[in-house]
Amino acid sequence: MKKISLLLVAVLALLIAACAPQAAEMPKAELPAGKAWADGKEIYFVHTEASDAGVAEKLTDMMASPVMLVPSLANVPDESLADVYVFTNGVEGMGPFGFQADVFDNPPGTDGYTPLRRLNVVTWTDQANARELTHVDDVFAAEAAGEVTIEQPGVVINMPFVVWDGGQR
Repeated sequence: MKKISLLLVAVLALLIAACAPQAAEMPKAELPAGKAWADGKEIYFVHTEASDAGVAEKLTDMMASPVMLVPSLANVPDESLADVYVFTNGVEGMGPFGFQADVFDNPPGTDGYTPLRRLNVVTWTDQANARELTHVDDVFAAEAAGEVTIEQPGVVINMPFVVWDGGQR
């Protein structure tokens, strides 16, 4: 009798479990990733929001994926931002202006990592000296040598990394 009761309980438990609602599979979204540099290593990231309408439009067109305009990102305190360096001339490439890939500081795993990036616009003073820069230290050295200028237009972009040295989402 005890064996039949245990068997009956086991069968009922299986039936109840089979009839229970199944957990829905979590939806997935595909976003086009941009290639860039961080600490001299290739990384990939996405653009999701920007504080400036022109920048949001340019990134939307470049990536064929909507970048939302969020003006309040410009109000994020400086200490909560990391930097991205974008090139307006120099070596041709996949950057937003048609030149080399962006250079990021503070990749994931560093104390300063945040996906919120302060836009730094880098321009070579003499294109004959242009070369690909892959590390923030290279950008600063080129600035110190008078080879590039760096401007901060006050734009903040949400640019989370999706693949980086030692990790991926």
